[in-house]
Amino acid sequence: MTKEELRLHYMEKRRALSPKQLEDISESICHIAFSSFQLEKKKISLFLPIERKKEVNTYKIWEKAVSFDAEVAVPKVNFGTNEMKQILFESTDQLEISEYGIPEPKKGRVIAAEHFDVVFVPLLAIDKKGHRVGYGKGFYDRFLKKCSPRCKFIGINHFDEFQEEIEGITFTDIKLDACITPSSIHRFG
Repeated sequence: MTKEELRLHYMEKRRALSPKQLEDISESICHIAFSSFQLEKKKISLFLPIERKKEVNTYKIWEKAVSFDAEVAVPKVNFGTNEMKQILFESTDQLEISEYGIPEPKKGRVIAAEHFDVVFVPLLAIDKKGHRVGYGKGFYDRFLKKCSPRCKFIGINHFDEFQEEIEGITFTDIKLDACITPSSIHRFG
């Protein structure tokens, strides 16, 4: 399938999830994240959920990571410049919902890409090699290019499904190191 076909297919599958199913998926993904990765005292980039798109509740990961002395930053995007910066997330009081439904910090300390140990990456679909399909604006691909080679890129997938191959992958598409699904962790060579 093409990237656009995959986007439509998986957005439809997400819409069909009940609140209970989404909550169970979120709980499972949080548990697997902490049982599979050493996140204590790390610098972590974490996206916050766009509720209308039924994204995984990553607030659970934030709460647990902070209790382990991790520094967690969340993205703030600028659709005018197509840039995404990461701002230290210390309190939900920092947040406002953007016109696109994205919870973003109004203010806070910016953390440069090269300082992160782990970046949790949103996705709609992924293949068996670690190539992902996002919403199509390229914010994460541009951000991941700036990260240190030691940084781990970890996708979060609502479903235990991997495509054989995604049509239209290009050199600008950054491959992930791992992907967490509701039932397991998949690492890519």
